[in-house]
Amino acid sequence: MAADDQWLVVGLGNPGPEYAGNRHNVGQMVLDDLAARFRGTFKAHRANARVAEGRLVPGGTRFVLGKPNSYMNNSGGPVAGLLSYYSIDPSHLIVVHDELDIPFDTLRLKFGGGHGGHNGIRDIIAASGTPDFARVRVGIGRPPGRQSAADFVLRDFGSVERQTLPNLLADAADAVELIAADGLTAAQQRFHAPPPA
Repeated sequence: MAADDQWLVVGLGNPGPEYAGNRHNVGQMVLDDLAARFRGTFKAHRANARVAEGRLVPGGTRFVLGKPNSYMNNSGGPVAGLLSYYSIDPSHLIVVHDELDIPFDTLRLKFGGGHGGHNGIRDIIAASGTPDFARVRVGIGRPPGRQSAADFVLRDFGSVERQTLPNLLADAADAVELIAADGLTAAQQRFHAPPPA
């Protein structure tokens, strides 16, 4: 890939410190991991987002990491604004988000398709005018017992989950890197493969 190749990576979540540790904010946690890899810091951007920019290796792919300042369900405006500002085609957009239908500590990667009931993805598709972008779906599992999904996603990860969470965030960050470097299929082969026996 050309050295001037750019990717926009968006981590979904809700703004403000009270939401920072919620399951719903796992996408933004992954962006913190990525930014740390190139010592990036998030700064206010006019697209109603916080942005960190950098390269993981000198001369390598340039990443624009974006955290919308809007609430999850209104993520589309900031994402469309960042795509326009940086002149990035949606085919070079990777959205990292929580996924109830995937077990905790599991990743699933896809390109295009529907929103699967995820309101943040729904809004991005509407605002960008296309479903054709990559998604890194970070499994948070289903709520226990009769707890509602809405309450579950707005709770912090449990103590047992927090022991595994750093590895999950690192894997998701690795998946983003691999999609940008080698394409979605290569990333799927690594992260969807069953673990060795």
